[in-house]
Amino acid sequence: MRYEFITIEGNIGAGKTTLATELSKHYNARLVLEAFADNPFLPKFYENPKQFAFPLELFFMAERYKQLQEILSQQNMFQQLTVTDYLFKKSLLFAKVTLSEEEFRLYQRLFDIVQQQLIQPQLLIYLHAPVRKLQENIKKDKESTNKKFRMIIC
Repeated sequence: MRYEFITIEGNIGAGKTTLATELSKHYNARLVLEAFADNPFLPKFYENPKQFAFPLELFFMAERYKQLQEILSQQNMFQQLTVTDYLFKKSLLFAKVTLSEEEFRLYQRLFDIVQQQLIQPQLLIYLHAPVRKLQENIKKDKESTNKKFRMIIC
């Protein structure tokens, strides 16, 4: 394979993680999956979006940067390809929606500084699906996660 860094993007439920996982297995590539569950501002954001949008988005950007920087800076002679299930620029897109104009301008300045330090994917695969299919996939994934959780508790 001639690529060193491939990113899979698309809507929630489009199959990004599934495709990234399969590609990493097929090509013996490093797999980088988005870690979003550990954001301590997420519950606070849902309670008070205006107050917690900025720290929420900063945390997401910092975590994505840290994750990509750590993994992509490690040379691995056995795994020359890295596959991710998110595009770093996604941080900017979500921030545009959640932040006020002033906060977004500051966020964008920080984003531009940080992004310059990261390698960009050589191939971006965008998955598109109709809304009905996305909803089915999300429901199926939620049910699957609930089953796994019940099995762990038992």
